[in-house]
Amino acid sequence: MRNSFAKHLLELAYDDESILLITGDLGYGVLDEFQRQLPNQYINSGVAEQSMMSMAAGLASRGYRPFVYSIANFPTFRCLEQIRNDVCYMRNPVTIVAVGAGLGYGVHGYTHHAIEDIAIMRAMPNMTLYSPGDAIETNYCVDLILSNAIPAYLRLGKGGEPLINTKSLGEQPSILIIEEGIDGVICWTGGIGAKVMLASSMLEKLGIRPILISMPVLSDETIGQLLSTANGKKILSVEEHTLSGGFGSWILEVASGIGYPGRISRIGVTRDTNTEIGTQNYLLEYSGLSPEAISLKFRGLLT
Repeated sequence: MRNSFAKHLLELAYDDESILLITGDLGYGVLDEFQRQLPNQYINSGVAEQSMMSMAAGLASRGYRPFVYSIANFPTFRCLEQIRNDVCYMRNPVTIVAVGAGLGYGVHGYTHHAIEDIAIMRAMPNMTLYSPGDAIETNYCVDLILSNAIPAYLRLGKGGEPLINTKSLGEQPSILIIEEGIDGVICWTGGIGAKVMLASSMLEKLGIRPILISMPVLSDETIGQLLSTANGKKILSVEEHTLSGGFGSWILEVASGIGYPGRISRIGVTRDTNTEIGTQNYLLEYSGLSPEAISLKFRGLLT
């Protein structure tokens, strides 16, 4: 996803001098081509994330469209006050690009986990959240972000995510039905969709065919669309994030407000994951987010 983001933003920035890419001394190899081709639209702010965020807000207030790029924990948790005061309350159209969302940098330990970010960022005023699941969804989200001059949070995997969508999304709605089905709904946000697709293959062998829905745009409106599409069916939400305040919690909140009649179950990162260090796959399995665990959870929901 991060490579697709850098390539697509470069293409767009050629035709729009207001687009700026700001990095906190990260992204070498990924952002090099942008820096080489558009040096006047590229800023390395150094390891100074709080100043970087305030600088981006100032540039946005002058008509620029800055994209602030760093490993997911750094442009969020480290500079939350600047996001709240300088970006969100002032409605400055800064896009915070968080790379390695979830457990993408798991080998670095809990300091680099980004498993509370949805809960925190969705609480910020005037902020829209984007959590694509593959490269095609990433480009789709970048286009949506640039069509709205408001604060945005773009949550990306750090590379290697397989394509789930098989065609360009164009003007598709913000909830993406990946596969039609009859046996309830499995929905997700972000790169965990690859695990869901494997779980779906396991379920299909048992004659179970859920509707599969990817949610690259997170808001009350899009979750309302999800519930409308589910139409009372049982729902399992899957997320590479803690259950507290995350994607599944958001679904429950909106469902409570409209009196959704179907049963909703959630699966996400366990709280004790911060005691473990290892690859993303290892940590996902530790949290019960393997394809086998997702399949088992959905089968239990149907009983």
